[in-house]
Amino acid sequence: MDIHAILQKYWGYESFRPAQEEIINSVLAGKDTLALLPTGGGKSICFQVPAMVKEGICLVITPLIALMKDQVENLQSRGIAAAAVYTGLHICEIELILANAIKGKIKFLYISPERLKNELLQNTVKQMNVSLLAVDEAHCISQWGYDFRPSYLEIADFKAFLPKNTPVLALTATATGRVIEDIQTQLQFKTQNVFKKSYFRENLTYYVFKEENKLKRLLQIINRTPGTGIVYVRSRKKTKEVAELLQRNKISSDYYHAGLDIQIREEKQNNWKSGRTRVIVATNAFGMGIDKPDVRFVVHLDIPDTIEAYFQEAGRGGRDEKQAYAVLLYEPVDILDLHRNFETSFPPLDTISTIYQALCVFLQIPMGNGEGVSFNFDTQKFVNEYKFSSIVVFNSLKFLERAGFFTLSEDLKNASKIYISVTREELYRFQIANEQYDDFIKLLLRSYTGLFTAFTSIQEKELANRAKLSEEAIILILQKLDNAKVLIYQQKTENPIIHFLQNRIETRYLFLSEEVYNKRKQIAVRQMENTINYVEQSLRCRSRILLEYFGEEQSNRCGKCDVCLRHNRNELTDEEFNGLRGQIIHLLRQQELTIDALVDTIHYPEQKILQVLRWMLDNDEVCKTVDVLKLK
Repeated sequence: MDIHAILQKYWGYESFRPAQEEIINSVLAGKDTLALLPTGGGKSICFQVPAMVKEGICLVITPLIALMKDQVENLQSRGIAAAAVYTGLHICEIELILANAIKGKIKFLYISPERLKNELLQNTVKQMNVSLLAVDEAHCISQWGYDFRPSYLEIADFKAFLPKNTPVLALTATATGRVIEDIQTQLQFKTQNVFKKSYFRENLTYYVFKEENKLKRLLQIINRTPGTGIVYVRSRKKTKEVAELLQRNKISSDYYHAGLDIQIREEKQNNWKSGRTRVIVATNAFGMGIDKPDVRFVVHLDIPDTIEAYFQEAGRGGRDEKQAYAVLLYEPVDILDLHRNFETSFPPLDTISTIYQALCVFLQIPMGNGEGVSFNFDTQKFVNEYKFSSIVVFNSLKFLERAGFFTLSEDLKNASKIYISVTREELYRFQIANEQYDDFIKLLLRSYTGLFTAFTSIQEKELANRAKLSEEAIILILQKLDNAKVLIYQQKTENPIIHFLQNRIETRYLFLSEEVYNKRKQIAVRQMENTINYVEQSLRCRSRILLEYFGEEQSNRCGKCDVCLRHNRNELTDEEFNGLRGQIIHLLRQQELTIDALVDTIHYPEQKILQVLRWMLDNDEVCKTVDVLKLK
């Protein structure tokens, strides 16, 4: 089947979005390719369609476990075989997935980057017919990116285990010019090959409002804007408080954060996606992998840490290409909070070292051991036991993660799973010999399919209701069957999981580079300054600021953001503004002119010419030296 037939059959689309077809054809031509598409621009189609054309398996590397799970479920719902390998899975489940991949029973295998050094994966990948390596969130490979992850640097070496000339498709929604260069270097592209769709979203209008009463303004925005929306806040506590405020004002709303039980999160998420809940108030844990096209507004009540984070979150509005609004509300104290958050996000190196050793003692890791082992990590118990500050622990662990000591997975709130590890005949013999388990095993087989071939998600509460037992009794029976080696029972996890990438090191040998520390801090300072500049800017078009940040120097003002609307209120239409701006650019390209000469040359009211000129000077399009004007 050709790419259009595949698109129609599996995804139901008649045509590709801009840039998708060119990216797909580049991949099918065997070229290493970097695709830059804005949030909601259809990145996954760019590797899924060519992989369906090619024989063999597509490996997808992504650090986002929630997104990984979502895409696997999405592909499976379309009748496409897909699976994922990441920290927290039982070793038997990983072995089953990899065995099926070798046999050609899986078309898409998603891998978290920390697994790339795993010998089992490396040895089995050599036996697979790999047709394409897709690297999602490719900005994570660059130290200049906003979410650098050292495990991404393993990708270049991992390519040695793949068939020669396997094409690489790197994808990201947010990358500056420097990051674009770095991605291609780190992934060892044979030649530079970048496809970039403009980040300009004609249907998405940006507003920033300085507000003393942000909640009052939020209510006005929601009441004046029909449709579904997202409200982003920084803290988990605030999600509930704001959602309850909206409910008291008769607005259908709910709250969401990563600390909620997985079933509760899925229920809240599904209610919002289906329209039963109109507004979801959430931390940045919400939204990744959720493709809801008809979001009409995205409001930020707190300032995000980076332009990249804001652009991705705001970009969840208007994916159906109809009008949507991205609104950021702030007050002066929010700028101070951003500075305070920045300072606390870089604990002193000796504090980080102390927390590393305390963590190893808490997890009972002997010196020289730990590499490749995963641990359930009760953060609150750790904080209480060692009398550390929660925020200092969080930021120290994040720094150690970026330094490559371990990965910390906070979105691993998996449902419980079981896998019957004996044959049907052996299970039957066990039931005869152990009559007390017979009814329960029959209940399992009636309730779930595929228990002999794959790890299957179960709900202990549901089984308890059917068996007329307590949930605790069901858990105990499953544990006993696990001990009897009849099945493997993997109980759901409520805590984050730490996966160690290195053995435990003695304090005197623990090297935390001051140079790397300072470099990361400098990058973070620039990111914070860019964010503050966006928020406080009152002269330049919001859209243009964002586009220029991502390297799009030649762009027109949007004419709709809060800054442009102020200009428009000065009785200057978009047509007048763009026409006068074009004439000024044309004249100054030919020669430098004084203001008087420029005004005399353009036959239009002087006040309007000066208004556009003032805007161009404010926006660094034109500069004035001595008495003459010239283009920058």
